[in-house]
Amino acid sequence: MSSSSLPSRWSDDPRFDPLLMNIVQQARGIEPMLDVLFGFLRRKTDFFAGPSGEGSAAALATVSEAVRRHAQTADGKRTEEIEKKRREDEKKARRKKNKTEEEDRRRKKQTDEKSVAEPEVVEMGDSGGFDISSSSNTVDPPPAATEMPGKRVVPASAVADPESSAGKHDESKADDKVPPPLGNGGTVPGKYVWTQTLSELYLTVDLPTGTRSRDLTVNFTKGRLLIKLKGRTDPICDDTLLKPVLPDDSFWTLEDMNKLNIQLEKRNGMEWWEKVCTNDVGIDTTKIQPENSKLADLDGDTRQTVEKMMFDQRQKSMGLPTSEEQQKLDMLEKFKALHPEMDFSNTKIS
Repeated sequence: MSSSSLPSRWSDDPRFDPLLMNIVQQARGIEPMLDVLFGFLRRKTDFFAGPSGEGSAAALATVSEAVRRHAQTADGKRTEEIEKKRREDEKKARRKKNKTEEEDRRRKKQTDEKSVAEPEVVEMGDSGGFDISSSSNTVDPPPAATEMPGKRVVPASAVADPESSAGKHDESKADDKVPPPLGNGGTVPGKYVWTQTLSELYLTVDLPTGTRSRDLTVNFTKGRLLIKLKGRTDPICDDTLLKPVLPDDSFWTLEDMNKLNIQLEKRNGMEWWEKVCTNDVGIDTTKIQPENSKLADLDGDTRQTVEKMMFDQRQKSMGLPTSEEQQKLDMLEKFKALHPEMDFSNTKIS
């Protein structure tokens, strides 16, 4: 028998595993098993004599090459497993941090809601507009437009019906009493509880105590989610996702042998989902509590919008005009400068 390099296809062939495992158990160790193997080659083959009788050098080279190849494969798989575990640990830590931050935000909001004062009510004139010609808080009805010597009179602009505005205000106040969805997500009875951040979805599925990983089938593609439990005829979930996800960046874990945790990475990490799957009941995304973000982390358009909202809130709290109201005031001042012959004393900005 001549020695040659073993075909790589034998490396992962499981057919000889029972035989080799039996040798390991009877020899009571890996080193004794190697002695059995090389003793067989020495006694029953020409492995150590070499194909042409040149001695054991060829045998040593063959064994060294085989050991090197399998060691390289083992090191590669071990590195992959370490890297995979590191990524999973990072995602798990990030998920835990996000949940903690969400709970802190909910507790803070509940505390703020108890201590917040009634919002300041800004009185408006009968026309529903802001009177910029008077600094008083009380706005009197504008007098009828009359001609003045040497000047033309600009009447007040048409404004919305105050009763209609009041109705919308009452409706808005009623909507404000509806609490935001817990964790920015919801519950799908019989399936899962889910929460979300702008970039990720978190699903929690309650399972029977003693459930093992091999009892579960969890598959997610970019557009579909499948959850099956061994022993159940129907799947826990087999539905189309509302929007695409990134399967390679998503994962699942089994916690305490009774809870399945799934983290799905959204493909679009800058939007809220009203539900996880198309057949679920949706939530009101307008009630979602946004994540705390640094302005420097936002893109240009989003940062500009957030800064404008913050500016308007500060202006309103100080009783000053918002950015849009200020623009209207500036336009009016420019128009007055261009037309000094006109009377703007009764002009209102709405």
